Amino acid sequence: MELAVVGRSEFVTGFRLAGVRKIYEVNDGELEAAVHRILEDEEVGILVMHGDDLNKLPEMLRNTINDSVEPTIVTLGGSAQSSNLREKIKQSVGVDLWK
Repeated sequence: MELAVVGRSEFVTGFRLAGVRKIYEVNDGELEAAVHRILEDEEVGILVMHGDDLNKLPEMLRNTINDSVEPTIVTLGGSAQSSNLREKIKQSVGVDLWK
């Protein structure tokens, strides 16, 4: 399983420097199509995106993302409420690893 990152140039640069191979650098108009491509990619186990970008997606796609177990979606930053990594891990593994 691979890590994928989608977002604007400023967001993905650090991940690119860290060696993440699946980088999708997009502007607002390309975001939805890129997320669809990533969700269909069976090699992607975790998708990282900015919290504000998640809010720009259509409601149906946001619901799909929130219910997604594989890939697990992790949002970082943003002014909106972000995904709780602990809950995402619990959802994908089926057990709360912190207990």
